[in-house]
Amino acid sequence: MTSKKTKAFDKVLPGQALPELAIPITVQLITAGAIATRDYFPGHHDKDAARELGSPHVFMNILTTSGLAQRYVEDWAGPAACFKDLKIKLGAPNYPGDTMTFTGEVTGRDEASRTVQVTLKGKNSMGNHVTGTATLVLP
Repeated sequence: MTSKKTKAFDKVLPGQALPELAIPITVQLITAGAIATRDYFPGHHDKDAARELGSPHVFMNILTTSGLAQRYVEDWAGPAACFKDLKIKLGAPNYPGDTMTFTGEVTGRDEASRTVQVTLKGKNSMGNHVTGTATLVLP
């Protein structure tokens, strides 16, 4: 799905769908994301601690989810796109062994600022893990 070319503002219109992106959820992804974001909360890297909290396994932190959401939109938009805003809301947790599938759609376009808004969601077997919007400036 990675695009080497940046989307041109003039070619992006509301209603355009972004391609799906399926991300396997692994212990390594959850743990590495937590460590990379300096989130040492035990529920993100210690299965026994997560179970003591009532969780069946370690679970993804919001910063990892945010990074994956940005990756999804950036892969579609291209390397010269500039993020202006990313707003996300968490829903169902991401646990190892599941897959989160991102989908998105262009839902807004502003000529004056050359920005586009993308509405996105990342869904796993329990429902929406993340929903939100990204606003980008395109050349």
